[in-house]
Amino acid sequence: MSSSYIVDCRMMLRPSDINLGDSHVMAIINLTPDSFYGASRHLSADDACDAVERVVREGATIVDLGGYSSRPGAADVPLEEEWRRVHVGLEAVRKVECGVVVSIDTFRAEVVQRAYDEFGEFIVNDISAGEADDRMVATVARLQLPYVAMHMRGTPETMQSMTDYDEGVVVGVCHYLEHRAKELQSAGIAPKNIILDPGFGFAKSVEQNFELMRGIDALRALGYPLLIGVSRKSMIYKPLAITPEEALPGSLALAWEALRGGDAILRVHDVAATRQIVELSKHYYR
Repeated sequence: MSSSYIVDCRMMLRPSDINLGDSHVMAIINLTPDSFYGASRHLSADDACDAVERVVREGATIVDLGGYSSRPGAADVPLEEEWRRVHVGLEAVRKVECGVVVSIDTFRAEVVQRAYDEFGEFIVNDISAGEADDRMVATVARLQLPYVAMHMRGTPETMQSMTDYDEGVVVGVCHYLEHRAKELQSAGIAPKNIILDPGFGFAKSVEQNFELMRGIDALRALGYPLLIGVSRKSMIYKPLAITPEEALPGSLALAWEALRGGDAILRVHDVAATRQIVELSKHYYR
């Protein structure tokens, strides 16, 4: 397996091996049966291995493993089932044996602890910013792991009924993330380990998602690396009256916009195409 983007072929890179403030392509590896985009589902161990090998070859520097679907209306998944799924993904990364940083998409401290005990360092990608599990922030601080704090209201089951922002969505999201970042630091998470995610599609209407994208400079001004996840989401396919399977061009257009004037971690389904966007943006915005 070879790629011009891969320079280290150890089993799993530590997050400290890369600069999280640079632009990165984070590949979505869903280990769930109900993620909104069918092609991102990888349920078997062999399928997960094939997926990891492919996205690394295509230029991903981070793989995001998820065992709990956060699509609107998603049902709860028991802890043991989520861990079983995440463990399949971690074993796949270890088996592929090519240098990539692992991210785990979870809001449960127990999943973080188990993964750390068996596999070592990784990025914690928490859609609840530590509010769904009161042990999460303390666990991340103790383990000194990089932490993605995302803006969301409610739960995946209820979030789309919670889209009223008195001060406007950009101000509301910025205020929340700025306040939450300070709380995370007070709890012992180092500033260098904090990554902010505005939560496109989470408790936001289609129009609010575009307003938030237009306000990306205000998010950058908070001073933390940004994770942007818009790939094939409803803010693309609903206005165009298409399906997620047809939403690649729109996803790439918004990926370019997300990189306007600065770096970002792009969480995507389509690694090779997004890698081209990242490389071109370095020439355009330098």
